[in-house]
Amino acid sequence: MEDKKTLSDWLVASDIDGTLNNKFRKLPERNEKAIQHFVSMGGHFTLASGRNPQSMEKHFRRLPIADTPAVVINGAGLYDFKKNEMIYFNAMSDEGMSLATEAAKKFPLVDVIVVAKDIIYITGAGWFGKLFVSADKLDHRHIKNIDDVPKENWGKVIFSGDPFSISKVKKHFEEMTNPDLTLMSSSVCSFEILARNTHKGTAVMKLAEILGIDSSHTCAIGDYFNDFDMLKTVGVPACCGQAPKELKEVSEFVACHCNNGAVADFLEYIESKANK
Repeated sequence: MEDKKTLSDWLVASDIDGTLNNKFRKLPERNEKAIQHFVSMGGHFTLASGRNPQSMEKHFRRLPIADTPAVVINGAGLYDFKKNEMIYFNAMSDEGMSLATEAAKKFPLVDVIVVAKDIIYITGAGWFGKLFVSADKLDHRHIKNIDDVPKENWGKVIFSGDPFSISKVKKHFEEMTNPDLTLMSSSVCSFEILARNTHKGTAVMKLAEILGIDSSHTCAIGDYFNDFDMLKTVGVPACCGQAPKELKEVSEFVACHCNNGAVADFLEYIESKANK
């Protein structure tokens, strides 16, 4: 019987909440076993998230994937948990930071969260910002006036508030003419901006370049609109069964609902694809 091919020339990136984890934020056992098998076959598996390294660490270290850096801050960075260092970072430009600062002043009732390379800054009243950092007890500073936030190494800026206010923030940025930004809707209560042409997909492709993996063997799975650009960028895109139809339309493979082990579904598909 012919041996199965190695998976060492394949890279798979997975979103965390609603993709790797189920809707209760728990890791399905089926996913854990599938990842262990994929890595044992030489495959490169990693996580791609809007989280910063500190927030992602507990999710990353429970899996046997330390040899593959993670996509952090929605693609603004690649973090090597084995070396505990950022190996790639694409900071927002001066123009991007200025536009974020102007918007913060225009919408004073909205919390503005600056996710920088090494720390998180919360500006504004801070109620939404405090919720953002409290779950994972993230290192942060509360600086009421955004003008006082150091203007360096901003990975992304999150505008967080009630849905009505966030819809106005979103409209404000979408009406701009060619800003030096990437715009991203992450929920009805938040809107994010990053450097131009920066998203999970660009970081996955940068990681593939570092690992020497062909773009046709880059794979990703997600469940929401903040994964859309990543799915459009990689060679083999997939989404969970509960994902919006827009994600299903750009996906080569549609897995089961995240509660039932969507990542395991996708890894089985990749292995069958690799062994053809």
